[in-house]
Amino acid sequence: MDLNGKTILITGGTGSLGKKLTAKILSNFRPKKLIILSRDELKQSEMMRSFSDPCLRFFIGDVREKDRLYRAFDGVDYVVHAAALKQVPAAEYNPFEAIKTNILGAQNVIDVSVDLGVKKVVALSTDKAANPINLYGATKLCSDKLFIAGNSYAGSKPTRFSVVRYGNVVGSRGSVIPLFLKMRETGVLPITDSRMTRFWITMNQGADLVLTSLDRMKGGEIFVPKIPSATMMDVAKAVAPQCETKIVGIRPGEKLHETLISEDDGRLTLEYDNYYVIQPQFTWWGEERKNGGRPVPEGFSYSSDNNKEVLSIMQIKNIIKEFCDGEESNLLRAANN
Repeated sequence: MDLNGKTILITGGTGSLGKKLTAKILSNFRPKKLIILSRDELKQSEMMRSFSDPCLRFFIGDVREKDRLYRAFDGVDYVVHAAALKQVPAAEYNPFEAIKTNILGAQNVIDVSVDLGVKKVVALSTDKAANPINLYGATKLCSDKLFIAGNSYAGSKPTRFSVVRYGNVVGSRGSVIPLFLKMRETGVLPITDSRMTRFWITMNQGADLVLTSLDRMKGGEIFVPKIPSATMMDVAKAVAPQCETKIVGIRPGEKLHETLISEDDGRLTLEYDNYYVIQPQFTWWGEERKNGGRPVPEGFSYSSDNNKEVLSIMQIKNIIKEFCDGEESNLLRAANN
């Protein structure tokens, strides 16, 4: 997709994925503007020191505030909606705060994008939105449905909406690998359940997926990448084989295994070489939008415990090394700017 001369906005752009996406866009394109919208002035000032491109703009704002979005989205061609409250326990104990950001904020992004003529919007989702048992997953499922229905809501307007859904991002803020790296000095790593499995995607893969989905989307798709799974025990062994593990029990709202495509969604799913597309149940979604996709088998579901691609301990070690090398590079770049 050619982003040269375009204006792109990333909500929650100071987060881990937002920063990686910013780096990729600036390395490969010459946008007219790349707008970073977020609530945290400290993270914005830190990000300013890491990137010095003149096309960058930083807006303090919250997706909860529609008036601020009208100002920020003015003249924008493409939006990546990454802003969300993502911590499962925090959402369980602060439920309406998660609703205000993840649901009401999503509708604000939809309303403003349609009103101001944004061409394409890609919203980031999570495996926790499939068959959710926690409030975070429930809010993201609601958000997904709002964005897909946004294509009907837009009517004759040009704005199109799609969703990207994936699993745990290696090294994202609050994820388990940075926690394990920090705690290995103690000699003990906490494991919630020895049977637990999760989907894994690198930050680099996540950013690539967003950009390719922005290019491929017609409006209405939920893009699901084919990504590997790993057990939490193997992750612990890869991070610190010398450490003991302590079973601490599943946290409030946590699943034993995660699902990216439920069996019910499987009836609507098309398979491509490197990803799946969950099709919407709307009359405007026609045959011409399938673009070579193959229906999945009857009874198909895509969960971390039935995934055919499972990471070995050595593969996990290589992913961790990539993350650590990237963090070191970011620190050096920040220090030199």
